[in-house]
Amino acid sequence: MSMSLDERFGLLMSIGEECIQEDELRQLLQHKPVPVCYDGFEPSGRMHIAQGIVKTINVNKMIRAGCKVKIWIADWFAQLNNKMGGDLEKIQTVGRYMIEIWKAAGMNLDGVEFLWSSEEINKRANEYWPLVMDIARRNKVKRITRCCTIMGRADSEDLTAAQIFYPCMQCADIFFLKADICQLGMDQRKVNMLAREYCDDIKRKNKPIILSHHMLPGFKQGQEKMSKSDPTSAIFMEDDEAQVKLKINQAFCPPPPPPPNTVDENSNIVDGNPCLEYIKYIVFPWFDKFEVVRKERNGGNKTFLSMDELIVDYTSGTLHPADVKTSLAKAINEILKPVRDHFNTNNEAKVLLDTVMEYRASS
Repeated sequence: MSMSLDERFGLLMSIGEECIQEDELRQLLQHKPVPVCYDGFEPSGRMHIAQGIVKTINVNKMIRAGCKVKIWIADWFAQLNNKMGGDLEKIQTVGRYMIEIWKAAGMNLDGVEFLWSSEEINKRANEYWPLVMDIARRNKVKRITRCCTIMGRADSEDLTAAQIFYPCMQCADIFFLKADICQLGMDQRKVNMLAREYCDDIKRKNKPIILSHHMLPGFKQGQEKMSKSDPTSAIFMEDDEAQVKLKINQAFCPPPPPPPNTVDENSNIVDGNPCLEYIKYIVFPWFDKFEVVRKERNGGNKTFLSMDELIVDYTSGTLHPADVKTSLAKAINEILKPVRDHFNTNNEAKVLLDTVMEYRASS
């Protein structure tokens, strides 16, 4: 059934923590039947649940809203960033493993086109490199260096020449792929803004719309972003049931202060609470509900239909952190089950996983 303009706009807006600019997005949907959304990833090792499940949720929303999604497999970029020791063959193997995960997780591939950066750039090198050079020519080193945080590098870090070149290439990707919407994380915001500034420089009216999604925190207190380098801070797509339960059980999830609670005290236990964030950004979008299983003496089972309803019970003490963790682990394991089953039963997928695990062991 076709969706109205307002429904399509609302669905896309539900993806973003920030949209630049909302009026441009509405106009785009009004005048272009099938907008092109650009997303991308560096094949750089293990895939955590934000990259595996949140991306699946967001891509499926974009497709339901009538968009075509181009997913840029940034193999050359991973090599520039010295991922997997700069070994392009390993990087590409990891890329194929990641695509296999999204297939198993339920990404709607009918509206998705996977594009390998090394192949596409080589096909149209005469178009790509002049664009990169023009972006580089119009920006000072200091401006480009500020964008290097998109690679997970501090702007004060001692960068290689390749890493300084990286933001110019990523900015060029947006125009090379003819993207109407950049759907990436908040951590990629700086280079997306660079693309809009470049439009001002070249007097281009139609700027790419930036739809930046929320970044899930790590499981430890104060971790604003989950880290691949700290395996205990995030759930990975190949984690088994026991690992998921253990990580969530050890996660930061403070109980409410004794009554009477103040607004500030309540926000302290909600903001930056990784368990609540997983429920908000993974469980509710996936199931449209959060089911708590608990003993009768603790209130019995309850199904929450909104995050607001859950927060009321949590901040009042009606919903205990231990019950949150147990029910969250159950929901995450249910989401990951098809992925585990696929890698256990599909020989080609199993070989890919075993190969990537060997890379991890030797790195």
